[in-house]
Amino acid sequence: MADLRIFSYLPNPRVWKATIAARFCGVDVEVRGASGKELRDWLWDYDAHPLTEHERAALSSLARTGRVGLTGAQLFKTDAFMEAQPFGNVPAAFGADGKVGIFESNSIMRAVARLGEAKFALYGRDAYEASRIDSFLDVSLVFARDTQIYLLALSGGTVDAAIHARAKDAFAIYASGIEQALSPLRETLVGTGISIADICLTAELALFMNEHGRAEQLRKLGLERILHPGVQDQYPLMFAHFARLLEHAHFAPELKPYVEKLRSKAAA
Repeated sequence: MADLRIFSYLPNPRVWKATIAARFCGVDVEVRGASGKELRDWLWDYDAHPLTEHERAALSSLARTGRVGLTGAQLFKTDAFMEAQPFGNVPAAFGADGKVGIFESNSIMRAVARLGEAKFALYGRDAYEASRIDSFLDVSLVFARDTQIYLLALSGGTVDAAIHARAKDAFAIYASGIEQALSPLRETLVGTGISIADICLTAELALFMNEHGRAEQLRKLGLERILHPGVQDQYPLMFAHFARLLEHAHFAPELKPYVEKLRSKAAA
């Protein structure tokens, strides 16, 4: 039985925060899921799985209307799922007994780091380092909120200048802080080794790169990509750190091919 089970739409860099941490810490993490569209046909539960036609009919009373990302869709969420995941969103993680729910990707990643702290101190070596790591994770939530709105608007064809401006400002604030944190030529954000702060940065930046495939859509609106070709010159330390981490053995399995695919869209 896995130490932690995660149910989510896939591929999802925010889920990979936990799987990257798990490789450092030796924690057994199981991931279940499918594309966002396919999750409409899944049972949302600790024992998440594709619904059979019989189950769909028998469990019709569980249908709930989706919100963020799956707005308006009929989703089959068990009462146990809603008890463990009160906001009803994915990624949704569960403890080994399937009863304890953990939600929000940073908290799921923290759980992995805590479970494996004896093997690798991903969450810092003392209370001060852990709190500084928390500071980076908390700031990332603000960035993630605005970028999620932006990316969903891009995929839904509803992006406008105001949404673009908020995401651009959020990126500039976040990237400037990361650049400053790395400015003494540090190799990691906190302490002397990789922490969950570095994992979070890499996953969030990889997710934001989904903008690469929307250049023409933005051009028609008279807008430029936030991750335009010159952006690496503005934040050289952050992007160099990102590049180093993508090559790391614990980051590369999911993130490297994901980023390479998105970069190929930018080149096209």
